[in-house]
Amino acid sequence: MADLKVKVLGESYNIPKGSTYADLANHVQSQFKDEIALAKVDGKLHELSKKINANEEVEFLTISSPDGRRAYRRSVCMVMHRSIYHVNPDIHVKVMFRYNHGFYCEADEEGFVFTKDFLDKVEADMRKTIADNLKIEKTVMKTDEAMLMFEELGMKNKGNLFRYRSSSNVNVYKLGHYLDYYYGYMLPSTGTLGAFSLELFEKGFMIRFTNDIPANDTVPSRKLFNVLHEAEEWGKMLNVANIGEMNNAIATGKMQQLILVQEAIMEKKIGQIAERIVSEGKKFVMIAGPSSSGKTSFSYRLSVQLLALGMNPHPIGIDNYYCDRQFCPKDENGNYDFECLEAIDVAKFNEDMTALLKGETVDMPTFNFKTGKREYRGNFLTMGEGDILVIEGIHGLNEKLSHSIDAKNKFKIYISALTQLNVDEHNCLSATDGRLLRRIVRDNRTRATSAKETMAMWASVRRGENMYIFPHQESADVMFNSSFLYELAVIKPYVQPLLFQITPEDPEYIEAKRLLKILDYILPVPSEDINHNSLFREFIGGSCFNV
Repeated sequence: MADLKVKVLGESYNIPKGSTYADLANHVQSQFKDEIALAKVDGKLHELSKKINANEEVEFLTISSPDGRRAYRRSVCMVMHRSIYHVNPDIHVKVMFRYNHGFYCEADEEGFVFTKDFLDKVEADMRKTIADNLKIEKTVMKTDEAMLMFEELGMKNKGNLFRYRSSSNVNVYKLGHYLDYYYGYMLPSTGTLGAFSLELFEKGFMIRFTNDIPANDTVPSRKLFNVLHEAEEWGKMLNVANIGEMNNAIATGKMQQLILVQEAIMEKKIGQIAERIVSEGKKFVMIAGPSSSGKTSFSYRLSVQLLALGMNPHPIGIDNYYCDRQFCPKDENGNYDFECLEAIDVAKFNEDMTALLKGETVDMPTFNFKTGKREYRGNFLTMGEGDILVIEGIHGLNEKLSHSIDAKNKFKIYISALTQLNVDEHNCLSATDGRLLRRIVRDNRTRATSAKETMAMWASVRRGENMYIFPHQESADVMFNSSFLYELAVIKPYVQPLLFQITPEDPEYIEAKRLLKILDYILPVPSEDINHNSLFREFIGGSCFNV
């Protein structure tokens, strides 16, 4: 049997026909700092268990890459669920949401209390499975058979998920005698999955991926956890905690009611925030959050609620205090760094805010992004007794921005779109993916930017968030979740065609395919029933706030 010729890192290798990518990975692993997780050929990802069938150039992705990290986490989670079944087959554990470099999990059975002894037994079984280096095997099943099997195993959400898939087959993973379903790629075996910990937390426990924890790890945000958990509880209460249940609601004509309820909940929460601002006598409302959280629409909705309480709100964008382009700092690549605090004229911002608080009249600036200069157009502002400044921007929660304003006058709001929906009981969705889909649609609508262009700069956006937004989120007086249970179903018809424009030759192709696979699970919903003052209109268009 003739050998195949493959190329890795510019070097050619002859391998026997029938070899897998795992065989090749074992041969070249010493050339990589981290464990190899996946293979990439012609812009497409392959699991290492797949056989190599042709002469080709192979790029290996390690567990430090985004896709490799996801595969690692899924594989560890499968080992965890298998071990939980071994320790107590009557307990079904749900992966609730991503938090603190891992996943927060709870028992599906009401009233079950996790103990350290229980987690110790689970971890011991996991360590044994890893030491045994068991294969994680992919098998193809008929969709109807998989639905029935998972329902009999107590995984009803998986059966519900498959009910709305058009494909007649589904990939199921097998670990020993344990079967499970995961919507992404997996590692070929358990032998390299040791970097994790199980820790009791709240009503459940955390599985943390210790190879992901940075050296400067900080205390996790309790406020963020509470908002995430509240979102999960709302999903359960509305019977839309996962994609299968949402598809049920769509198929049975209940989405209009769900949309109305979600908007009512959001309106109530914004109203409560406004009442608190007024009752505490705050003069400056500082709003910050990551990209595509709906900060602009939120500031308008909050202003309407403040008006209803007899106040006079004034929206102010921190971007208007950008330094003139010639004075803007540059990053390590020589590009203007518009996201660092030094890009803002902090001194002028504090001078103006202090003057306003004293009752003085200030000519408010407007930044001209075409000329790269701050302009003054006679937009004079004087603050009276009922006036409140609603200030929105990336550095809104950073005390260095508003250092001259006494804390008693400031009310800080952190806003983010924290996805409330899961794929099923073992697969949770990423809030970051939801924000990326929002941004792709908005950028295409408002700036004629392609999905490829938006995705190409997403890593830079994320770096800015990690540096300038997330470190300050715990200082917020309120955390506001701008995500909607229905939004993936509504955004699907908008974003799907944009993602399909990305070709295998594009570096963004793998990420686009991953996002398309998530959307493939979801039934589409028209946007006609979305209120025109909805935060979600900021992304799909039709907002009464002209955003």
